Amino acid sequence: MEKQRDLIEEGRQAYQEWRESLWANPEYRAIYEAEAAKKELWLQLVEARQKAGLTQAELARRLGVSQAQVARMEKRGYDAYTLNSLRRYVQALGEGFSLDIAVRQREPEPVTPVIAEQKNSYMIDN
Repeated sequence: MEKQRDLIEEGRQAYQEWRESLWANPEYRAIYEAEAAKKELWLQLVEARQKAGLTQAELARRLGVSQAQVARMEKRGYDAYTLNSLRRYVQALGEGFSLDIAVRQREPEPVTPVIAEQKNSYMIDN
């Protein structure tokens, strides 16, 4: 009797291999990290405004902009932030909020040791 294939396990394994191949690509990893950072930023803005007990309209009045502009800044995928607009947004939230920016060095990619045969060579100086 033939052993039955486990299609779910095969699919899971194929997905895992595909995912690992994407993560191995530095270009993909950089794009993913940039998109993840955008996601985190808009969500942090929304959560901070809610913790401050403000509506978008109330925050907009404090900023001197329209409610639509606040909604745009809080929209997922928005990427036209400026340092000045973020600073003003956080100041408008009131006491207890701060804007922290971190510049981090990326962890170096692991180096795979390569063993090569070293040949002796001699240079003659004249």
